[in-house]
Amino acid sequence: MRQLSPNQSSQITSKEKAEILLRAALSKKAVNPVLIRLVGLTSLTDYFLIVSARSSKQVKAVAEAVLMDARQHKFPRYSSEGVNQGNWALLDYGDVVVHIFQEPTREFYDLEGLWAEAPRETFSPSLLPEIEAAKEQQEVEEYEEF
Repeated sequence: MRQLSPNQSSQITSKEKAEILLRAALSKKAVNPVLIRLVGLTSLTDYFLIVSARSSKQVKAVAEAVLMDARQHKFPRYSSEGVNQGNWALLDYGDVVVHIFQEPTREFYDLEGLWAEAPRETFSPSLLPEIEAAKEQQEVEEYEEF
């Protein structure tokens, strides 16, 4: 597993980095997070972090929260795509690539299916309440739409 560069204030694993970025996404109500471990399957990255958002506005908000948090942690960003378009934002942090999708776009591209042989990582117990809270909030909002 790749580590952050030595000039970082602390050495963390790629999975820890993914969880830091997930926490930022959850702060803007991202839902359905999946962490796909790609170590040994590709040289592109160690992890895909995939989350969903309900609208183009929310895709942008989630992406901006992740970008800001990554900047605060001094994670080098190699690329960002689609942030302003709002269907799919891709944020490449080298060892972690964050995908933020609207649900129909996520289903269409089916990265989870494309990487079906890759293991899914479980999230740290400290993240589970935030993941569940985001899911419950989404259910409430969907119910209120009817």
